Parts: sequence; structure tokens; C-alpha cells
Amino acid sequence: MSPTAIIIVIGNEILSGRTQDTNVNYIAKKLASVGIKLKEVRIIPDDRKVIVHALKTLRSTVDYVFTTGGIGPTHDDITSDCVAEAFGVSNPIHEESFKKLENYVGAKNFNKARQRMAHLPLGAVPIPNPISVAPGYIMGNVYVMAGVPQIMRTMFDAILPTLRHGDPIISRTWYAFDALEGAIAEGLSTLQQTYPQIEIGSYPFYDLNGKDGVALVAKGQDQTSVKEAAKKIRSLLISIGYDPHEGEPKP
Repeated sequence: MSPTAIIIVIGNEILSGRTQDTNVNYIAKKLASVGIKLKEVRIIPDDRKVIVHALKTLRSTVDYVFTTGGIGPTHDDITSDCVAEAFGVSNPIHEESFKKLENYVGAKNFNKARQRMAHLPLGAVPIPNPISVAPGYIMGNVYVMAGVPQIMRTMFDAILPTLRHGDPIISRTWYAFDALEGAIAEGLSTLQQTYPQIEIGSYPFYDLNGKDGVALVAKGQDQTSVKEAAKKIRSLLISIGYDPHEGEPKP
């Protein structure tokens, strides 16, 4: 069985639209490349009850839970307190992280707000942060990372080799200009029934250099089935009278 994962994005700024999340896209693509199936993405506020409930509920349903956001120095950075509560442990100062942060910012500037970033749930294993030193951490099967994309990526890249991998999830895409979903829906449904072990998706696009169309994607871990389904997608488009092109439609 392939490993499974859920991403929890924590932050009022995401829900309000003030900040646009790019972390999910990065994590999802990396997980696919190593055969870890992303089952769900959940975006939640900086609310203690909501965060604790999500962690308690979700961590037993998948192999890995990845969280982003809420481990900074401000009053609304409450993720570590919530992780500790969800696991039923305290959230003390992690001495090694404390010393690294103090050396990084200087003793004079290492105020109480910055010291908050050195608190890790008891038993957590730090995830290194070569950019700003403040660590993420691993608690059981929960991987807690920063929300700042540049920092999150360094943390995720550090932990990815340590995760259990499956067969890579690959995809093949064919698209056609002027194609209509209604015209291909029946054939696509039949194709999905023929290859139940892979995902077949239809994605319309609009005003791409003045043209509309549909991209059809076959995705899965069985490379032979993906390739066969992709060939049949091409044949389906041709049979309807469209001119198929391989790959993603680009401007």
C-alpha cells in the first residue's frame, strides 16, 4: 500500500485571502514524485480548538500529516501549543533550539516573543531551518513546518528523504483547442471504467492566446496503465474530430 498524507494549512491570513498559499502546490508535487498519496488538504484558522480537533482527528487516518503556519513569534502563532495539547504533553523550551536562536539573533535581541519559537512539544524532533534558525519539528506522524514558503521548502526537502516512499505517481496529458467537455464526457467515463486503478480528469481552459479547450489527464502509479489510458485519450479526441497535443496547454 502506498503511504498517505494530509496537509493542514493553518492561518487566518489564508482564509481571509490576504495571503495566497503556494505551499500546498509544492508539497503535493513532491509527494507525488515519491509515491505518497495526498488524500486531503484542510485550511483552518488560528483557533486553538479547531487546530487541536483537526490534529486529533486526522493524524490517525493517514501515514503523515504536514502542517504549515503558526510557529512564529507573535500572539497568533499557537500551533506548537496546539500540537502539545493534541498529544497530551507539555510545550517546554527546547534547549538546543533556544541556544541556536539566541546565538542567531543575539542575547540582547532574544526577547520573550522570539523565545516562543524555541518551545517544542515534549518529545518532538526538530526540523532544521537554515534560513532563520527557528525550527519546525516532528511529533509522531505530524510534521510541523513554517508558513513562509522559502522556509517551508527547506524544511520539507530535509524531511522528504526520511519518509516511506511508494511508486511515483506519474501523469500524461493531452489537450485540444475548441474541445468541449460535453462532447468527450461519455467516452471519458467509459475510459475511466476500463482503468479504475488510475485517475482520469478533464480540465477546461479558457482564453489561452484567445483559444478555449480541454486538457485530459491520466494519473496513477501503474505506469503501463497510465500510458495506455493516455493513448486512448488521444484516440478519443481524434475520433471526435479534435486535434490533440501532448503535454499541458501553455500560453
